[in-house]
Amino acid sequence: MDSPVLVPYQSFIQVDRSSATPVYLQVAHQLINAIQRGYLMDGHKLPGSRKMGKLLGLNRNTVVASYAELDAQGWLKTHPSRGAFISNGKTGKPRKFTTKSGPPVAAYPRHPGFDFRKWNVLDNPFDHSSARLTFDDGLPDTRLSHVDYLSRLFHTNMKRRRNLAKLGYMPTAGSEYYQENLANFLNLTRGLHIARKNLLVTRSLELSIYIVAETLISPGDCVVVGELSYFATNMIFQKAGARILTVPLDAEGILTDALREHCERQPIRMLYITPHHHYPTTVALSARRRIELLELSAMFGFIILEDDYDYDFHYDGSPLLPMASADSEGMVVYVGTFGKSMASGFRSGFIVAPEALINEMAKLLGIMDRYGDVLTELALGELIAEGEMHRYLRKTTAEYRARRDRLAELLDGQLDGAVQFIKPSGGLAIWTRWPRGVNLMRFARECLTEGLCIPRFLLYQTDEHCAMRLGFGSLTADELAQAVNIMRDGLERISATLPVR
Repeated sequence: MDSPVLVPYQSFIQVDRSSATPVYLQVAHQLINAIQRGYLMDGHKLPGSRKMGKLLGLNRNTVVASYAELDAQGWLKTHPSRGAFISNGKTGKPRKFTTKSGPPVAAYPRHPGFDFRKWNVLDNPFDHSSARLTFDDGLPDTRLSHVDYLSRLFHTNMKRRRNLAKLGYMPTAGSEYYQENLANFLNLTRGLHIARKNLLVTRSLELSIYIVAETLISPGDCVVVGELSYFATNMIFQKAGARILTVPLDAEGILTDALREHCERQPIRMLYITPHHHYPTTVALSARRRIELLELSAMFGFIILEDDYDYDFHYDGSPLLPMASADSEGMVVYVGTFGKSMASGFRSGFIVAPEALINEMAKLLGIMDRYGDVLTELALGELIAEGEMHRYLRKTTAEYRARRDRLAELLDGQLDGAVQFIKPSGGLAIWTRWPRGVNLMRFARECLTEGLCIPRFLLYQTDEHCAMRLGFGSLTADELAQAVNIMRDGLERISATLPVR
């Protein structure tokens, strides 16, 4: 048996007096760690409390408390007049304390001891920066969120006795009250004709698309997207094993003739489309092409996954109704976000589809998110029922229209015609086209030095495109002015280094 003096306790029992964990528990936990890692074996005698206290520079009573904790957990047996011995530890020859092995302090492994699948297609594309200004791809301003009103709704729902039972596990996913109100809201604003049974509520748009992909796509299936499309959705399709095909776009949206050619060459399982304002170009799909897509879907049997991610934001007249509102063949699955105009913590995703499909997707959601977010859903349900959502959207839409107009004015006035764009009829972003010779990554780095972050996922630089999607919703008029001034200066510095043609 090893002699206690040969064990360098002071090297692996390291006390942090600034920690919230009591010192006696720190000592106990590190001794347990040494036992579990094979440094202290079954039957090993620990130093007496006085001696251990002297070794560690601790009060004897602290060591006594540590030993008592080890005894209570079954790691130690104390025998009167004989001392304290490790119990329930490992038997055999103990591991040596060497510089190479290092002290057995508690440290979580950096790498697993087994092989695992790596999701290369899901690498995080988002940039994070501490810059004072940041462009995004079209997010709302959380400063305009209905926080006070929603806070009152949360507080009220928490106090209602009848809601307490709803906060636990329910046989049906989510709040039926919210589902009923959401169905009514979608029918009123989007011309749908759905009931609660046609609706599945999720926590986000991306989760909705993931559930649709996992349910409807098999490895090797062909999924068609726009030549430029939402990168997160493409990642989800690739994760599901889909083979992604693209179709070009013009001023009326995706080219239906190109889609027909794909259909005639091979079976197409799904078309993903953002018809209200195509992501990222903000082009609206024309009424004529919407009809053509529905006819092609019925003819060739492919699913239309319609994503109306920013339907609530329209400024110039009434928007075209979703394709789902005209679907008579059951070929359209409609996904979106309720509360997109509010902070992300107050939003929810949804899927609209025929009842039989909703029932199958609900099984997957039930495994992934058994409890949902009932409290938020109850508050959102009241936001709809009391008519507050409609009032809030009217108010914020006026503000976002003003911000769209301000950014368009700044781009025209400050960049001397170098940037081309068409002012969108809705949404929270403007698609801008830049001079071919501009290296957008270098331009973004120039802007970052002056406090403006332009994330790389906003940049589209290929043989065919030199463009940026600039979100205006999350920046005030003054912030937009500062951002465009930084862009102007950055463009001047970049242009000065370009070769003269």
